[in-house]
Order: sequence, then structure tokens, then C-alpha cells
Amino acid sequence: MSNPFFNEKKMNEDASGWAAPTSAAAVAAKPQGFPEAPGSPLNRPIDDGPTSRFQSQVMTVNGVITATAVLFTIFLVAASVGWFTSTTNAEGNFEPAPGILIGVIVGFVAVMVAYRKPMWAKFLGPVYSICYGYSVGAISKLYENSQDGIVLQAAGATIAVFLVMLTLYRTGIIKVTQGFRRIVVGATMGVMVLYLVSIVISLFGGEIGFINSPSLIGIGFSVFVCVLAASNLALDFDLIERGTQMKMSKDYEWVAALGLVVTIVWLYLEILRLLSKLNRR
Repeated sequence: MSNPFFNEKKMNEDASGWAAPTSAAAVAAKPQGFPEAPGSPLNRPIDDGPTSRFQSQVMTVNGVITATAVLFTIFLVAASVGWFTSTTNAEGNFEPAPGILIGVIVGFVAVMVAYRKPMWAKFLGPVYSICYGYSVGAISKLYENSQDGIVLQAAGATIAVFLVMLTLYRTGIIKVTQGFRRIVVGATMGVMVLYLVSIVISLFGGEIGFINSPSLIGIGFSVFVCVLAASNLALDFDLIERGTQMKMSKDYEWVAALGLVVTIVWLYLEILRLLSKLNRR
């Protein structure tokens, strides 16, 4: 699952509410045309305290990096639990860790609530990391059990894609324009709907073949989704950059970190699926 929820529109809504710090600099940095909600921090008296005190209250790139590292550490610990509690029985059959579906559902709900209540992101982020991490660890063990070495390949490819996208964004080769954002968010929502439809169909014993099929169409679909997930990384980088420029509240670092973690995890799972299809060709 990607994070079309944590987007520029949502960030602008938050900027006119709880997320904006009380500072003259923040008011000056706030883009024109965004209404200030009644009771907004921007409507409160300006705090003329020391600059260092103000800077400690606003979102920074280093703060996002720290929050992301915390969420990923929790995620990896939970993934290890899911991995090691998935075993192979005496008959050689794989037995996944219990409660995988519950972990996915709870993690998804945590992200949805964080979208509606961004001030809770610092608490819901760890909930997502624990629940989704546990499930992803078990899912990874399932893939590894059938295709030795695939998890390490997927993890390495995910890191490589992340670094490439970061480089492309920082050098300006990829620019997040309004058109680019609309296309990526629209396509991401379309893929999410397709996956939800696939889940519903599977409940009745059917399936959408190309989603998991190693056919050329199936592989092409996975390549498209991997590219789409990578494109969402550019949106995450843009959100972090805009958030720091707009002097968002320091708590918003957790919103940006959660969005980034969600995208990276989605990218990893899609690469895992793609490699699995290629290995079955």
C-alpha cells in the first residue's frame, strides 16, 4: 500500500490547523490563499522568544530522518518476530505465523486514522510498524521458503531504488509538478482499488490472474506497480521539503516519516512479487 493520503493538499489543510507553529516566520512562509481556521495556531499571538526555541518546534529534515529510523527499527524487530514464528512442520509444509491478516488490517487502519488525525502519527506510526512489520516478516519467510535468497534480493533492490529516486529528486531530474502528482496519486488509488477488488473476488474462490501470474502481462503489471511505488517516493521527498519550508510543527515529522515508511514497505513487497514472478518463468 502506498501513501496517497499524505499529500500536499492534506499538508496544506494541516498547515491551517494544528500543524503550524506560532511564529512570525511561519506566518510569512505560509503560502497565500490558504484560509486560517478559527482557533488555528496562526491566529494566536506571535511568540517572540529566542530563535533557537522556535527552531526546536518546527519540522526539520534531520527530525524526519530520526523519526523514520525509529519506525524502521520497530518495523524490523516486528518483522523478525513474524519471520521466526513462521516455521516448517515435520511434513515439510510451511506454517506461517498466526495473525498475519490481523496485522495487515490493524496496520492499514493505523495509517487511515493517522491521515484523519495527523497529531496522532507519533503514536500510530509505531502501531503500523509493529503490526505491518510482523505480517511482512511472515510474508517474506513464505517467499524465502519457496525461493531461496529472494528476500535479500528484494531488500537490496528496494534500497537501490530508494537511493536512485533520492538522487534523481535532489538533482532536479525528477520534478514533482501538479501534473506529476495527480498522475501518481490517481494511478496509486487505481491500483489500491484493483487490489481491494481482488481480495473480494478471492473470498468467493476467484482471482484476477495477472496480479500473481508469471505471464508477460503479469510481469508487466508488476513492473508498472514497482515504478508507481518508486514515483511515490518522489512525492514523499517533496512533502518533506515543503513541510520544512512551511515551518510545519515538529510533530509533523512523524507524519512524513510514516508516509515514507509506508511507501518503502509497499515498494519492497511489489519488488518481492516481481522477483517471484521472474523466478517462476
